[in-house]
Amino acid sequence: MARKMLVDGELNQTNKEGAEYDFDLFVIGAGSGGVRAARFSANYGAKVGICELPFHPISSEVIGGVGGTCVIRGCVPKKILVYGATFGGEIEDARNYGWEVNEKLDFNWKKLLQKKTDEINRLNGIYKRLLSNASVKLLEGEGKIVGPNKVEVTQPDGTKLSYSAKHILIATGSRAHRPPIPGQELAITSDEALSLDDLPKHAVVFGGGYIAVEFASIWRGLGATVDLFYRKELPLRGFDDEMRAVVARNLEGRGIKLHPQTNLTELVKTDNGIKVITDHGGELIADVVLFATGRLPNTKRLNLEAVGVEIDKTGAVKVDEYSRTNIPSIWAVGDVTNRMNLTPVALMEGTCFAKTVFGGESSKPDYRNIPCAVFSIPPLSIVGLSEEEAIEQVNGDVLVFTSTFNPMKNTVSGRQEKTIMKLVVDAETDKVLGASMCGPDAPEIMQGIAVALKCGATKAQFDSTVGIHPSAAEEFVTMRSVSRRVTARGKAKTNL
Repeated sequence: MARKMLVDGELNQTNKEGAEYDFDLFVIGAGSGGVRAARFSANYGAKVGICELPFHPISSEVIGGVGGTCVIRGCVPKKILVYGATFGGEIEDARNYGWEVNEKLDFNWKKLLQKKTDEINRLNGIYKRLLSNASVKLLEGEGKIVGPNKVEVTQPDGTKLSYSAKHILIATGSRAHRPPIPGQELAITSDEALSLDDLPKHAVVFGGGYIAVEFASIWRGLGATVDLFYRKELPLRGFDDEMRAVVARNLEGRGIKLHPQTNLTELVKTDNGIKVITDHGGELIADVVLFATGRLPNTKRLNLEAVGVEIDKTGAVKVDEYSRTNIPSIWAVGDVTNRMNLTPVALMEGTCFAKTVFGGESSKPDYRNIPCAVFSIPPLSIVGLSEEEAIEQVNGDVLVFTSTFNPMKNTVSGRQEKTIMKLVVDAETDKVLGASMCGPDAPEIMQGIAVALKCGATKAQFDSTVGIHPSAAEEFVTMRSVSRRVTARGKAKTNL
């Protein structure tokens, strides 16, 4: 049964009463956001259809898979490889804990790759069952919009199916971007990096974001020589500057060679591998070059311009605060809108969409205090404002509390790698505006801190919380001394 849509307390009828449709909702894209929106809408009583490209670990314009980027070629397989890469350092650290480890350690890349593939196949099946259990009709094929209430699905054999829907949701995600330099076809993206037949001996990573830092850590942890090139002074643009410096120091400490403020200008195939040429005139030979230079929304083949759906210069679908496009019956969630490109955010947007359109509850996604993590080795995790953002946004002074220490585990293992934690506080209200940590288990710890910030916790409440001892996490409730006080719109200074 089709339902009326509630927005801002008023019923907004996007179609004439009594109109008949094949579906109340048709979703194009069965990734995290699309599956969430489809399932929750169906739970509200909507008749829902969803389409997705045929499954394959490496995506293209005509292959993809239920579960989307995160499950098949993103967060999940990446985290499995991070776990695998972390064991190398753990085994070395174990020596000083009494474990007699042979000098030569053997690593079987193909075994890890197969285990990763087995897991994404399992999750692909789980996502299909989630849709089936919610009575969502799943169609395999490429979807495009041919009218405000009409979609066309091209099946793998070329057969075209046409469906009408009261509401259409675009949830097609994004795809890796390749910089247009000579020889760019010799490079790989994160898709291929997760499915390489052989572990590289010497890898070049171009980019300074999450994906670049994470793959540099993975390959180095598995024994490869790694050179990381990026355009800025520090990696991870947009994160707290002090934490960026810590990550850079840790990457170097783990043996990754950093090349800040350096662009790649050309790749050349040679008998010995791929010759990498930089804008500083430098050259080196690598057997793998990874482009991790951002992602672009998947909208090119959706026929949006013909239907009149507005997109921005990157191809992202323009939406309002309810995820609705300029065409009243068409909506979009997830990376395809290029708002905050994180899997849990796509889940939130899909949930809010279902509540708004079919649940009778006007619901806007809340982008405040969203935690995130960079799974470098060791990882970085943050929630709330960085020091730089707080200085720009707060009217009064900003108090910064930091704690830098050698984790207990390292005192015995001998690893020279410090953990750093940070709280950013509004001096006038005592409210904690941001928290960050770089060190072992940072994402696990930060998820709990995120709850506190979501509840509006003050520094006094942090201070009054009893810590768990001995743990790294207790440092967040024992930072008593102000590291620095910064006047709003001043310049943040690090202790590094």
